[in-house]
Amino acid sequence: MFEIINNWLVGQGIEVTVASILTRVILIALVIVLSLLANYVAKRFILRGLAYFIDRTKTKWDDILLQKRAFTWLFRSAPALVIYVMAPAVLDGYPQLIKFTTTGIFVYVIAITILTLDSLLTAVLDIYQTLTVSKEIPLKGFIQVIKIVVYFVGGIVIISIIIDKTVFFLFSGLGAMTAVLMLVFKDPILGLVAGIQLTVNKMVARGDWIEMPKYGADGDVLEVALTTVKVQNFDKTITTIPTYALISESFRNWRGMSESGGRRIKRSINLDMNTIKLCTEEMLERFSKIQYISVYIKRKEKEVAEYNATHQVDASTPVNGRRLTNIGTFRAYTEAYLKNHPMINQDMTVLVRQLALTEHGVAIEIYAFSKDKVWANYEAIQADIFDHLLAVVPEFDLRVFQSPTGHDFGILIKK
Repeated sequence: MFEIINNWLVGQGIEVTVASILTRVILIALVIVLSLLANYVAKRFILRGLAYFIDRTKTKWDDILLQKRAFTWLFRSAPALVIYVMAPAVLDGYPQLIKFTTTGIFVYVIAITILTLDSLLTAVLDIYQTLTVSKEIPLKGFIQVIKIVVYFVGGIVIISIIIDKTVFFLFSGLGAMTAVLMLVFKDPILGLVAGIQLTVNKMVARGDWIEMPKYGADGDVLEVALTTVKVQNFDKTITTIPTYALISESFRNWRGMSESGGRRIKRSINLDMNTIKLCTEEMLERFSKIQYISVYIKRKEKEVAEYNATHQVDASTPVNGRRLTNIGTFRAYTEAYLKNHPMINQDMTVLVRQLALTEHGVAIEIYAFSKDKVWANYEAIQADIFDHLLAVVPEFDLRVFQSPTGHDFGILIKK
């Protein structure tokens, strides 16, 4: 082609030297035009045609590949291929220039390959995250490791092309820099090890609710990456935790609660010890009218009467024999109330127990599980239960313990 154009220019009366230069310029311009044309055809027709076809398929993975520009980067190698094919003919007689151009094309193609693989890996991760298993086994950390390897190896290949040395030569030289590389990649290495442990042991996954007070984390896990774990707190702030910290330090994962049949309610009411007493006949008569414990009262009265009669208890003194107490009756009422509550899971533990005596009185603890695990609904259910119990405490001649306030002292002064 060079000779054809050159002979034609000479035939037009142009000097041989000038004709040779013009021929070279024309061929270079032709290569540039053809490379631009190849780029235009690849983007305008091939890529758009592929996008048109992908939009009409029912599968989603090809849409993600298109969205992450995996095909876009791939087709950007078209101009380089044109230049690579035509450069030796256009630059014939200039071996150094041919070598320089070829080297530049190789570097460009390697860079495009790296970016294509990066987009492909990102697309693979997005496709994987659409699967249910991704919530249990996060792969973002492993994908990031593969990306680091791709960029690292690609960088080594590019350097080897530029300095005209083999890849093995450069890798052998990196052996002496192992300590430096270990220092540079310390966090990714620790993150990779931690990621493997977190995945294998299923310690944390995307969507889990975790608590880690040291880092101010209390919310849902957004992603488990190579070096960090992102947690969106309930106040919508984002906390970033080093991945390795989840292995070396303790944290609370609420996944077990989410997967169970209920959310635990564990709260207590402190009763004033001065109000605890044995039940009188009048009290038992009142308590027997309470629907939830009417059967309980009759059964207990019968048991107590039979016991006292069998053991010939002297009934003139209330201390002798067995007697019901108002705190015990209140505890029985609380348990019956929970067992009849529609939002308490009866298949899980329902317990009302008395805790150790403290300076704050006697604590009656409620231990049960709400059927609804949604935070707002759970709090509403818990509040409704304790609203009711606090309101009925005086019905059992008991009083809730409360530290004296300024109002209490004001009443004393007035008296």
